[in-house]
Amino acid sequence: MEYAKDISILIPLYNEVESLPELTAWIRRVLEKEGLSYELLMIDDGSTDGSWAKIKELSAENPDIHGISFRRNYGKSAALYEGFAAAKGRVVITMDADLQDSPDEIPELYRMVTEEGWDVVSGWKQHRQDNKLTKNLPSKLYNATARKVTGIKLHDMNCGLKAYKNEVVKSIEVYGEMHRYIPYLAKNAGYGKITEKPVHHQKRKYGTSKFGIERFFNGVLDLMSLWFLSTFGKKPMHFFGTSGIFMFLLGGIMTVWIIVAKLVHQAQGVRYRAVTDQPLFYLALVAVILGVLLFLAGFIGEMIARSSQNRNDYNVKERF
Repeated sequence: MEYAKDISILIPLYNEVESLPELTAWIRRVLEKEGLSYELLMIDDGSTDGSWAKIKELSAENPDIHGISFRRNYGKSAALYEGFAAAKGRVVITMDADLQDSPDEIPELYRMVTEEGWDVVSGWKQHRQDNKLTKNLPSKLYNATARKVTGIKLHDMNCGLKAYKNEVVKSIEVYGEMHRYIPYLAKNAGYGKITEKPVHHQKRKYGTSKFGIERFFNGVLDLMSLWFLSTFGKKPMHFFGTSGIFMFLLGGIMTVWIIVAKLVHQAQGVRYRAVTDQPLFYLALVAVILGVLLFLAGFIGEMIARSSQNRNDYNVKERF
């Protein structure tokens, strides 16, 4: 396949007007030195500080700079989705606009994809320059959980500096806040050659961070959703049906136990409580009802999956 450029650099941004001239000049200096052709796609996520006007100004000076502007703030995933759709380079590299990601890392990331054959190369900020309490500790907990759930051994899955084969970004759909889990999305699409590279991380030079500690709680919830969808998205009955059968059997066993215990006590002349006077009876009843409801949820999920437009949407590697 022929590509228009060697590299497509995607930079989603929100209110980063001060850093843009320095960042674009740095990228241009690095890539011209390496002799690599590139396009720089800057996706303005509804900035209110004049970032879009600055992007147009920079584009007039450098024809390799292109821009996409949202009418309002939609989030990083939306920006990356539009950038991935527009990317025409052989290798697609994403990075943040706050100058914390170093453009000096780009040539080596490009080489790892083109020469070593990796599908995804994720940056690893070994020595973070963020606040240890609000960023470092939550990040370690988050990444440990992500490694356990996804099976991808990355130390810093949420690092904004990543490199992809072009075909990878064309095969995945980023939505909501799933930008944190693009390596997992790539793995689920059949691109399993994923590695990481330690990268230099710098202190923020301008402005303030747009993310708070709440993103780590949201990240765990998104990870659970993504795991469920990737595992049971096309076979919901496997989850709901199994859970329903378990609950139904559990309720049935408890009910039989209560009745048998009553009959035994009655036969032995031992004092016993009426079945309906026992709390366990009502727990058994709830378990049976939940079992039926979960099973019905599985049927409904199967009907939805069967009628979905992408029920047979598979990523074919090769055809002849």
